[in-house]
Amino acid sequence: MSFFSKILLQPEVEEYLGNVFRNKELISALGTLEAERKYESLLNCLSHPPAFTTVRVNTHLASVKQVKNLLFEEIHKQFKGLSVPVLRHPELQDILLIPVIGPRKDLQKQSSEVIVGAQCGNSVLRGAHVFVPGIISASKFMKAGDVVSVYSDIEGKCKRGAKEFLGTKLFIGNGISELSRSEIFSSSGSLKGIGVRMTDPVYLSPSLDNVLSSYLFLQNLPSAVVSHVLNPQPGERILDMCAAPGGKTTHLATLMHDQGEVIAMDKIANKVKKIKQNAALLQLNCIKAFCCDGTKALAIGKREDGQEGPPFSAESFDRILLDVPCSGMGQRPNMAYSWTLKEVTSYQPLQRKLFSMAVKLLKPGGILVYSTCTVTLSENEEQVAWALETFPCLQLQSQDPHIGGEGMRGAGLSLDQLKLLQRFDPSSVTLQDSREEDLILLANKDCIGFFIAKFIKLNSK
Repeated sequence: MSFFSKILLQPEVEEYLGNVFRNKELISALGTLEAERKYESLLNCLSHPPAFTTVRVNTHLASVKQVKNLLFEEIHKQFKGLSVPVLRHPELQDILLIPVIGPRKDLQKQSSEVIVGAQCGNSVLRGAHVFVPGIISASKFMKAGDVVSVYSDIEGKCKRGAKEFLGTKLFIGNGISELSRSEIFSSSGSLKGIGVRMTDPVYLSPSLDNVLSSYLFLQNLPSAVVSHVLNPQPGERILDMCAAPGGKTTHLATLMHDQGEVIAMDKIANKVKKIKQNAALLQLNCIKAFCCDGTKALAIGKREDGQEGPPFSAESFDRILLDVPCSGMGQRPNMAYSWTLKEVTSYQPLQRKLFSMAVKLLKPGGILVYSTCTVTLSENEEQVAWALETFPCLQLQSQDPHIGGEGMRGAGLSLDQLKLLQRFDPSSVTLQDSREEDLILLANKDCIGFFIAKFIKLNSK
């Protein structure tokens, strides 16, 4: 039984996604009832947070054992003695897993209320406190120090500064207000700190803001798998084409022991700044970040002597990670997805432009990994089918580690090709045991929706 209702979609988007998960290939293989069950399960899973908080250890600065012990002490302190294990992933040696406790159904709702935006609410469900910019409304007489109930405005209907909100709101926990209502909604509007310190969230996860910040990086499990699948080697030249905020970039540099060159690109300057900040925080020196539109990353003609940044020469990278902009329909939790069908389906052309550029920049014998955090066919398996038809030089490769499921039917790929793909599908969760090995299997499934394909470039034609 789900704690929250299933994800709220625009009717045209729900119809589109329903057709994706009821395609003829899939129904032929699974049967109508099983295909329908998986689709409904997916919609329910998307509105709930993953079952684990995933932490990647910066092995460049500390051992996993050291960080595991420090993290255990921090969680013990935050949870006031409550015993919560910190598990090391057996196949991803730099990954630690912390089980999420919840949903906690016995929390008492308070008379004083704070309404937060949907994005802020999603962050709270994954362990964050409420920061002032996320607060939309607060009860009329709320003072600093008051115990308040926090609600998420999932439909975006609450007006900023309202003293009461009677629309659709979801209870996400209780906390203590750090500021009064008047301070939060002061005319200056420049406050950025914590507005409500969560003490009893519906889903209990550790708050890791500024905790061991040089030693660990919060990352979704499949996002960490991607870097291991690319498998960068010390001394190689790596390109992360759509790199912000730098989680995968810094992971690649760490796996290379900070030896070689990791070029990170993003077309938004503030995001490039964030990549540089993360690289500095984790003390990684082989990362070079540039502001560049990935579709314009190929140099036409000769590059200038000593030029470090883009555009780059053809066939100049050993490995390329292409974690493309996408519809983001695999992100969790997401109780209301507001995008229109036009927006959802707008990404395929851009992804193909970026992919074509990546093929040109990749050396013969090089590895290209394509990934998304969405669940559609058009951005995942259909893109693989297109790539194999468009670029005869590309060949699908097996992935290691392969802890997700195989690709989804519906794009005309063979069963052998589907087995080479990796699709993380939260609707496949069935385990409810508490043994450590079962918890690891649960973590591999109960995560965000994600897709990975790995290619090798056989020749330059």
